[in-house]
Amino acid sequence: MNTWSSSSQSWIPGLRKSAVSPLTKAGHFNWASVPVKHKVGKYIPLPSGKPLKLPKIQFEFKEEDPKDKALREERLGEVKKAFSRCYSAYKKHAWLQDELAPVSGTAKNPFGGWAATLVDSLDTLWILDMKDEFHEAVTAVAGIDFSKSSLESINVFETTIRYLGGFIAAYDLSGDRRLLDKALEVGEMLYVAFDTVNRMPITRWNPNSAFSDTPAYASESVLSAEIGSLTLEFTRLSQITKDSKFFDAVQRVSNAFAGQQNTTALPGMFPMVVNGRTLEFGGPGTYTLGAMADSLYEYFPKAYALLGGLEPVYKDLYEQAMDTAIKHNFFRPLTPNNADILISGNVEVGGRNAQPTLKAEGQHLVCFAGGMLALGGRLFQNTTHVELGEKLTRGCVWAYKACPLSIMPETFELLPCADANDCVWNETRWKEAVLRKHSTETTFNLATANKIISEKKLPMGFLTIPDPRYILRPEAIESVFLLYRITGAPDLQHVAWRMFNLINRYTVTDLANSAIENVLVHDNKPKRSDSMESFWMAETLKYFALVFGGTGVLGLDEWVFNTEAHPFRRPR
Repeated sequence: MNTWSSSSQSWIPGLRKSAVSPLTKAGHFNWASVPVKHKVGKYIPLPSGKPLKLPKIQFEFKEEDPKDKALREERLGEVKKAFSRCYSAYKKHAWLQDELAPVSGTAKNPFGGWAATLVDSLDTLWILDMKDEFHEAVTAVAGIDFSKSSLESINVFETTIRYLGGFIAAYDLSGDRRLLDKALEVGEMLYVAFDTVNRMPITRWNPNSAFSDTPAYASESVLSAEIGSLTLEFTRLSQITKDSKFFDAVQRVSNAFAGQQNTTALPGMFPMVVNGRTLEFGGPGTYTLGAMADSLYEYFPKAYALLGGLEPVYKDLYEQAMDTAIKHNFFRPLTPNNADILISGNVEVGGRNAQPTLKAEGQHLVCFAGGMLALGGRLFQNTTHVELGEKLTRGCVWAYKACPLSIMPETFELLPCADANDCVWNETRWKEAVLRKHSTETTFNLATANKIISEKKLPMGFLTIPDPRYILRPEAIESVFLLYRITGAPDLQHVAWRMFNLINRYTVTDLANSAIENVLVHDNKPKRSDSMESFWMAETLKYFALVFGGTGVLGLDEWVFNTEAHPFRRPR
């Protein structure tokens, strides 16, 4: 019998002897019953003792003016209206499927067919006070059987942040025991992916392999974000269940990164791709805070906070990584309004002792970094990091405003100033750089440059835009939310409101909201790509709701958000 299929069988008879029941209380296959191939001699214990008194992260907001409160609540109502519309469409057209296709009204199942959007949206339902819908949703997700899937293999990272994170956060908010049962069901399944010779997880894992007697090995080519961004979810599961095995699993990964941090090809940071089998985490390649590495760094300060400061390795990992990123990855771009902003780019390193080379590419995905720096700056009392976090966040806000739809593209390239303190706009210099980027002409030709700019629809300051899509991403509003909560800057509420209105206007469909293919068009109805990933309701709309939901909701000194915007309660 094949557990990992659409078969009605929920467990495999004939397993090697195990003292654990093969069924959960709900009658689903119990992944804890799978015998361990590569046993752990001694678990790394979850740090015990009273959490340290950590520095306060959130700004001390004053009592709200009644007019400001009324305006804020009106804006919250509009965000809730958008979420409710999407939720109703999902319920009608894609209930218990992973995603709604918001143009065609069909369903998609890219995450195993386990109702990704519903699980991802549980805590948003709670936060928006949609309690009837929440309780209905909990009853529905309690029936998901994680021994059956529409996929042959699963992405352990995506399953962890969406499903395990979604269940834990909804449990932390509501206290509904059914959600903890589901978190444990998913956690036990994912834990089996760590059952390898060196206890590093198989990040693209076929669960059928768990029932083989052959040794299991982690991959030789692993995205650093996928192996290093499981820390919060597994740690919180250990905190709730008092079972250290989940913490042990991820702490071994963190210790492997920490042990090599000062000897990588770009000391302090890690390459986008690492070797999970040989534990080579520092070779040549791309060093970035962006795609495929992003949440590795995001989780360093957040893990420190979640563990109450009792595991200092995460402070060291964060501070050393940011020292390097500040020196090599951050740049001030040449902009028409001489904006004092920063963008985080990619650094290529050919090998140890090789000269790092900056590629001044911005990504929507890396917009999380501003919030991370601001949060880390408060947590570790580093005002420079808070200031840099604001410049990074404002850089993403600038990129939104600079495009025709006032929405940022997926990726773009700008012209970095050689000196951040000498960055005055020069249109000729920009056009010369555009020409170098797109033409083989050796002398400057204004007509050719203007033609390229027109054909490529390049906004002023941009050199190229390889990917002009907007796929409903949350990272920019995530940092706007965090920066607002950390600094109290009042203009950020207006920034968020403008972003929400424009995103909603250009992505709305007859059913919900859709990713769009090109933010460079001057068109009130840009082409929709019939995609609404679960993070739209789990993250993007949630962060908009939190900006307008009152500063006492999910305070940053009581909660830690995972990379899918799921809030975990900090132990006291």
